[in-house]
Amino acid sequence: MEKVLVNQICLGDPAHDIWKGQRHPLDCIFHPRSVAVIGASEREGSVGRTLLWNLIRSPFGGTVFPVNPQRHSVLGIKSYPDIASVPEVVDLAVIATPAATVPQVIRECVAVGVKGAIIVSAGFKEIGEAGEALEQQVLAEARRGGMRIIGPNCLGLMNPLAGLNATFAGTIARAGNVAFISQSGALCTSILDWSLGENVGFSAFVSIGSMLDVGWGDLIEYLGDDPHTHSIVLYMESIGDAHAFLSAAREVAMDKPIIVLKVGHTEAAAKAAASHTGALTGSDEVLNAAFRRCGVLRVHTISDLFDMAEILAKQPRPKGNRLSIVTNAGGPGAIATDALISGGGALSELAPETLQQLDQFLPPQWSHHNPVDILGDASSDRYAKTLEVVANDPNSDGLLVILTPQAMTNPTQTAEKLKAYSQLGKPVLTSWMGGAEIAAATQILNQANIPTYPYPDTAVRLFNYMWRYTYNLRGIYETPSLPADSDQHAPDRLLAEKILAPALGSDRNLLTEYESKKLLAAYGIPTVPTEIATSDIEAVEIADRFGYPVVLKLHSETITHKTDVGGVRLNLSDAAAVTRAFMAIASKVRAIDPQAFLGVTVQPMVKMEGYELILGSSLDPQFGSVMLFGMGGQLVEIFQDRALGLPPLNTTLARRMMEQTRIYQALQGVRGRKAIDLAKLEQLLVNFSQLIVEQPQIREIDINPLTVSPEGMIALDARVVLHTTADIDNRPVPAIRPYPTKYVQLWESRKGDLLKIRPIRPEDEPLMVQFHQSLSEESVYLRYAHMVKLKQRIAHERLTRICFIDYDREIVLAADYKNPQTSEHEILGVARLSKLHGTNEAEFALIVSDRYQHQGLGTELLRQLLEVGKEEKLEAIIGYILNSNDKMQSLCRKLGFQLHQDAEQGMLKAIFVDSH
Repeated sequence: MEKVLVNQICLGDPAHDIWKGQRHPLDCIFHPRSVAVIGASEREGSVGRTLLWNLIRSPFGGTVFPVNPQRHSVLGIKSYPDIASVPEVVDLAVIATPAATVPQVIRECVAVGVKGAIIVSAGFKEIGEAGEALEQQVLAEARRGGMRIIGPNCLGLMNPLAGLNATFAGTIARAGNVAFISQSGALCTSILDWSLGENVGFSAFVSIGSMLDVGWGDLIEYLGDDPHTHSIVLYMESIGDAHAFLSAAREVAMDKPIIVLKVGHTEAAAKAAASHTGALTGSDEVLNAAFRRCGVLRVHTISDLFDMAEILAKQPRPKGNRLSIVTNAGGPGAIATDALISGGGALSELAPETLQQLDQFLPPQWSHHNPVDILGDASSDRYAKTLEVVANDPNSDGLLVILTPQAMTNPTQTAEKLKAYSQLGKPVLTSWMGGAEIAAATQILNQANIPTYPYPDTAVRLFNYMWRYTYNLRGIYETPSLPADSDQHAPDRLLAEKILAPALGSDRNLLTEYESKKLLAAYGIPTVPTEIATSDIEAVEIADRFGYPVVLKLHSETITHKTDVGGVRLNLSDAAAVTRAFMAIASKVRAIDPQAFLGVTVQPMVKMEGYELILGSSLDPQFGSVMLFGMGGQLVEIFQDRALGLPPLNTTLARRMMEQTRIYQALQGVRGRKAIDLAKLEQLLVNFSQLIVEQPQIREIDINPLTVSPEGMIALDARVVLHTTADIDNRPVPAIRPYPTKYVQLWESRKGDLLKIRPIRPEDEPLMVQFHQSLSEESVYLRYAHMVKLKQRIAHERLTRICFIDYDREIVLAADYKNPQTSEHEILGVARLSKLHGTNEAEFALIVSDRYQHQGLGTELLRQLLEVGKEEKLEAIIGYILNSNDKMQSLCRKLGFQLHQDAEQGMLKAIFVDSH
């Protein structure tokens, strides 16, 4: 049997902990066994003294070595003249020497095997070119020895659970389960001071500084693996390596909330763009789109940053945006309602059965709608009974209980009653309004894991954050649809390359409208029939063939916006009108630029009662290509009803983009108008995103207008700007790796079946369910080393980790067989390659359907995985095989693996190292 038992990093999979015992490269920074303070000092108030004092007064279980060539001891501890003189191997060097000395210090550390460094010194890129050059020297020295660096220009790092305080802050943070990472050292000290007063604890407290080496992605990945970290909060000034951030955040956000406070805005990207799309995108909006794409929650105040970390730790996320409010006063209920609606939330509509139950015990004067006003004389029992009934309402996604101290209402007693409702399966938030009178009550609620806030609008704002967080996560991991005829409508990539070739060959940066429409058509985007005419006679001949009325547009390789130069003539009803229009366009354009006029395009006048949309893409310097969707037409920049997204898209992500616009409501059908085919529009957006990522020569593209109606949709005008040879090498790297078509291969089995071995897609989840249904108990045991029930194996939460991958951290190959009789697809085998965090190695997993074993498929899947590993430049590929799985052992040896007994795991460890 061609199977291998390998850990999959998957919830509920006991094998996923196989590699947890391996030491991560950042362990030397977060869990050092020995620390050297280079620049340790006796001088009062100095950074070197504070660092050393913090390390020795908060024992972390390791040894501290001061390094100072001028002193024999520092703070009573023997000092060493340099790192080479330290008698033990040092895990972590904390460096507080002048910036100019740091490259040499790093060189000396690397020479003696130090693997981690925190550089608190300032004077690097923040001072200009000279400082940036110093940074590059430091990085070059560190890379020689595989050293990881936090900083420079940072406060340092704390691991409160281990007692490590490698900072020059005044004290160590409390231990807790929130990881805090900040680019601002000054903010770190402020947050630290605040947290001590608020009794907020941290699993990690990191000042990241300039991010010369260790960046957001490294830390999110590391803390995502940390069992003591339940949520990650970030204060961000710049994103750094956007690809690394998105990849790590997307993987971790499924299990742990990532909450970010991002400051700073720039208009540079919008000003630099030449198209409508470029003018409509700003870098902060792009950042919001990026956060949505990877499941990160963005907040706008420091208090919200930690309130959300607390609330997500205490209460479940709501499934939707509908809130039920219970209050003993109308005013606070109205305030909460206003805040809810203005933030995008909705009041839940109480079900008839809920109203009937409430009528049975509430006074006749109660509000009889949501907010549920149970009146000023509400007792604790009335509160509890109301909450119980409203919590069971099927239309409610969350609850807010508001209490104002009144003569008949006891805040403390009511809090005691509500303790029993802390875990209802939907979030419960409270607002006990007042001062000293409600202090005891708020303590009771907080201890019961029911968050409470002094004002109802604060609670509602946090609820709105919560449902948006759910909404974003669903957008990432909701199974998209695949059109039934997708096999017949794959993009014509060869045609696209043929269309682009003339422009690229002549270093022309603008496609003509004719070329642009042909390019769109190659990717399944419907366009109006268009032909080129170089004379008025030819224009009339084409118009006669199409039938009247027609449209004439300027055909030019240099003019960008045709309307601006009078280059568009609409609704031409006869040959004479076509002749006049041709002459008018030619005359006007030649007066501006005689070389610009190459003729006109002739196309039928499309009379479609519908909506004008814009669909476009432009480049962001950090994230690469960014898509835009929204209301189109000539006034597109006036209305600015648009949404941004990062390609590539699937149908779920396409729908999410559409839902963010106001025009989306009209597309669903309003005032007697029929809805347009939203599924078809979703697929059009998906096709457009494919065009963007598969043709990187494209710099900007506009379809405006894209006219849509219940009868159909058509791109009436298109504009494509290309990279030139001067700028193509400087194009930004895409933040999200596109589907790796280079790993798609056809393979013939021993019995002659033709299979397509290809990277898996989110749309494959239903096929993966069928695949697991085909597996025998023996196959399951050999894969997981114990029995895993089918229900557990096909759970959506589990399959998302197989199907919803970013092709950077993981590649999963699926053997796809299309039945020639039924045209139904079936997955017959799956092979997975997962990069190991903090290394350039990967683990592999492999399983083949029982009915397709002994056909050579397992051998082929593993062979192709090894080819992928070479292409991805992995240093090693590792797997674990049961001792009883002789055939898998034989297969691995045949393909070049070395097998060794692993006593700890009780299995054979297979290692493949590419010698080329």
